[in-house]
Amino acid sequence: MAAPARSILKASRSPVLRSAFSSVRYSSTASKPVTLKERLAELIPAEIENVKKIRAEHGKKSFGPVIVDQLYGGMRGLPALIWDGSVLDADEGIRFRGKTIPEIQDLLPKAPGGSEPLPEGLFWLLVTGEIPTQEQVAELSKDWAARSAIPEFVEEILDRCPPTLHPMSQFSLAVTALNHNSAFAKAYQDGVSKKEYWGPTFEDSMDLIAKLPNIAGRIYRNVFGQGKLPAIDASKDYSYNLASLLGFGDNAAFVELLRLYITIHSDHEGGNVSAHAGKLVGSALSDPFLSYAAALNGLAGPLHGLANQEVLIWLRKMQSKIGEDATDEAVKEYVWSTLKNGQVVPGYGHAVLRKTDPRYTAQREFALKHLPDDKLFKLVGQIYTIVPDILLEAGKAKNPWPNVDAHSGVLLAHYGLTQMQFYTVLFGVSRAFGVAAQLIWDRALGAPLERPKSYSSALIEKMFHGKP
Repeated sequence: MAAPARSILKASRSPVLRSAFSSVRYSSTASKPVTLKERLAELIPAEIENVKKIRAEHGKKSFGPVIVDQLYGGMRGLPALIWDGSVLDADEGIRFRGKTIPEIQDLLPKAPGGSEPLPEGLFWLLVTGEIPTQEQVAELSKDWAARSAIPEFVEEILDRCPPTLHPMSQFSLAVTALNHNSAFAKAYQDGVSKKEYWGPTFEDSMDLIAKLPNIAGRIYRNVFGQGKLPAIDASKDYSYNLASLLGFGDNAAFVELLRLYITIHSDHEGGNVSAHAGKLVGSALSDPFLSYAAALNGLAGPLHGLANQEVLIWLRKMQSKIGEDATDEAVKEYVWSTLKNGQVVPGYGHAVLRKTDPRYTAQREFALKHLPDDKLFKLVGQIYTIVPDILLEAGKAKNPWPNVDAHSGVLLAHYGLTQMQFYTVLFGVSRAFGVAAQLIWDRALGAPLERPKSYSSALIEKMFHGKP
């Protein structure tokens, strides 16, 4: 059975897919294939009614308690957002529109001869709740290629940046500058109806995603001296073009890695720093370029997107001290010394997950297939069998299992992308898929300006004074 049909029969948990179940259109018919924007236009009215129904039936119901520790603890676990694109389960890990990573790897279209899912298909799924056909994905690749050129003045901004300016700072600058040609900003200035906000938001989001490879490639070559930037190949997919712009287009395994990397890093619920920053700024009706620049600035923090860089630094320090083929006992001693020095073991633990991150597992399976003898990969596997028990014994983590960052840097380094300062830029390219999809739906559903209530410490004390 074809992947799209299999997807429909399994039935997604997404209300978007359920509400559109009877009207799904696929490009395998003889008629002109439906575009992503056309399909979205078909889905929006039904989802608006679905949200109205949910609010009418459940809008006044309590949705869990709020405790004072959550206010002081970064709102950890506080139920406060709606995003249908992905949900993080403590045991299963991330589900994209109700589908696990293994299901995504099985169902999404792949490049001819390829084994990893195409990110174009993941974006289609995030936006519509549906598994696209091979033809729909190919058309999306062509659309992004056609939109990929960046304005000359943005090229000049990047070319004038000193190589000492962090790649993420350059990335944020360039994305912010793309606001110059924002379709949403122009439409809003021209008085577009609220009901039509999603249209120019969609166009900006498509432009944003399409232009990121050229921005990332220019930053990489300017900072790390890799020569002139090649042109986008309109006959190739998004990941191939990104790999080519980075100078790795002739390495088929690296291209496959990018397809996997972008897919699994694309979205991770709506409450992580980058996803929430994009949603929050977008709620002020800032266009997708300004909204995603805010997301990038959050992603640049060491507690978010910089974590994969820190993992690789820690691994290399370990190798330099105990050698490439260290015994389990030597690894244990090094891990304990890390903890006793008041440091964390990077890449382990997660705010929500209580099992091994499925994104880690997907990368491990890729490594077992493509680089089983790599020394750093062997060390990562060795650590995987050692660290959880140590963390449990030390009482340092509710979740002692590895997350996605424990593995990604090792894979990139294996293929020669050793410039760790650039890793978060790749994460940024990936995360644009989830943030953009969320922005499109927020404008389609008329999501309001976010304005949570804050309290002072004095007021908290007054509220609970004399109460048990």
